[in-house]
Amino acid sequence: MREFIGGGYAPHGYCLLWQPWLVWTMAISDTLIAIAYFSIPVVLVTFVHKRRDVAFGRVFWLFALFITACGLTHVAALWNLWHGDYQLEAIIKAITAAASVLTAVLLWPLLPQALALPSPTHLREANEALRAEIAEREKTEAALIQARKMEAMGQLTGGIAHDFNNLLQVVSGSLDLIAMHPGDSERVRHLADGALEAVDRGHQLTSQLLSFSRVQRIELKPVRIADPLARLRGLLTRTIDPSVRLVFETDEAAHGVLADVVQLELALLNLALNARDAMPGGGQLTITTRNHHLQGRDDVADGDYLGITVTDTGTGMEPEVMARVFEPFFTTKPVGRGSGLGLSMVFGMARQSGGTVTVDSTVGEGSSVTIFLRRAEGAEPELKISRGAAPTDREQLAGLKVLIVDDEAIVREVVAEMLEELGCSVTIAENGARALELLESTVPELMLIDFAMPGMNGADVARAALARRPDLRIAFATGFAQSDVMDAAMDGKAILLRKPFAPSALADALRRAMADRT
Repeated sequence: MREFIGGGYAPHGYCLLWQPWLVWTMAISDTLIAIAYFSIPVVLVTFVHKRRDVAFGRVFWLFALFITACGLTHVAALWNLWHGDYQLEAIIKAITAAASVLTAVLLWPLLPQALALPSPTHLREANEALRAEIAEREKTEAALIQARKMEAMGQLTGGIAHDFNNLLQVVSGSLDLIAMHPGDSERVRHLADGALEAVDRGHQLTSQLLSFSRVQRIELKPVRIADPLARLRGLLTRTIDPSVRLVFETDEAAHGVLADVVQLELALLNLALNARDAMPGGGQLTITTRNHHLQGRDDVADGDYLGITVTDTGTGMEPEVMARVFEPFFTTKPVGRGSGLGLSMVFGMARQSGGTVTVDSTVGEGSSVTIFLRRAEGAEPELKISRGAAPTDREQLAGLKVLIVDDEAIVREVVAEMLEELGCSVTIAENGARALELLESTVPELMLIDFAMPGMNGADVARAALARRPDLRIAFATGFAQSDVMDAAMDGKAILLRKPFAPSALADALRRAMADRT
């Protein structure tokens, strides 16, 4: 007992009878255990340092301390194989005991929180739910934009109907005069040119309306800003109240911007309609373009931009209204007069195009809204295409066997004559069922199909025809706005010919359809 109290016991090696295999087994084992113990805290500390967001970080540090202390106990055991320094070992074990007890005390209360952490299965389910929510949100946003498009079209209906009546008067009057004087070739040619010009104007107007109403994804590309501004000028001139004076100051409109042309036209139309509504008693609506170099802004990158500003001389906005103008559904208009989607859609279009929008307004003086869009090179002006077919078209299409499928008799007759003028051999069918019957007895090379027909629509006819004749070429001649159904029927390769079309457009569609051989 005296030696035990005095610490005079021999080293562990003495207890092991100094047998080499026992001594070295203990030494090597303690060394390996100590190295392993010391490496674990390094991993834990590195993990906690790099992932500061991980819960229970303090417990990781206690584990690191505890395991380090455990490693030191094995180092002390290794030392005491040859040295009897039991006081050092006792201190190390006391530290290990304190660290282990503290870790255990803190660990048990944390067990319910640890069990509440989401498992990988829960995380997968949460991610799937989040993806579904994002997809639903994207659908909702697309529906909101579509609703704003329809709202804008509704506000323009009266002016559009008036303009169409004028165009129809030109066409009908010209045809009446031609019927009365068929032998006067010079006069007939003049009247026909006037009627065709009216048709072109009507086609341009319906093309704009179909573009606005079409559901589509944003497609950014270089756009020559003068072209959408010219179309906007024509649309606003025919539809804005005469008490509102239109002014276009677009000297720098020749520059190109990066944008989706349909979304840009709709955004400018929304701004013009808002400006009109802000001037119930009339005023001046001014659209200007100007180059800007933006720098040091938080909302856009530094660089060259084109600013398109829509200014009115209307009622203006209070500061508290200006602070909320880009919020969806926020509107100061009476119920039924606006959805509150216009400016939010404009802001969304600008941001998706890499630009931004600013608003300046003074109560009683008017408002200015500027869309800043990135300048872009490579924007080509839109070319006016000749209506008449070229002699080379007749040479390339001569003898082509075409089956026309359209439920309108007068359309079938006119299109058949246009095809015959191109040298094609024509067969006609009044609906999809009749067209499929004719495929059993005739061998057309190409089908020209209308889309909106009773019974089978154009996409259904195309699928059924291709099932019977996989080598058959298909082209759609339609005024239908949605092209995704036709694209789906043709695996994304639908040839579309928008009504009304000229002989040159018809010849181009036929050439493209015949060239698309797989």
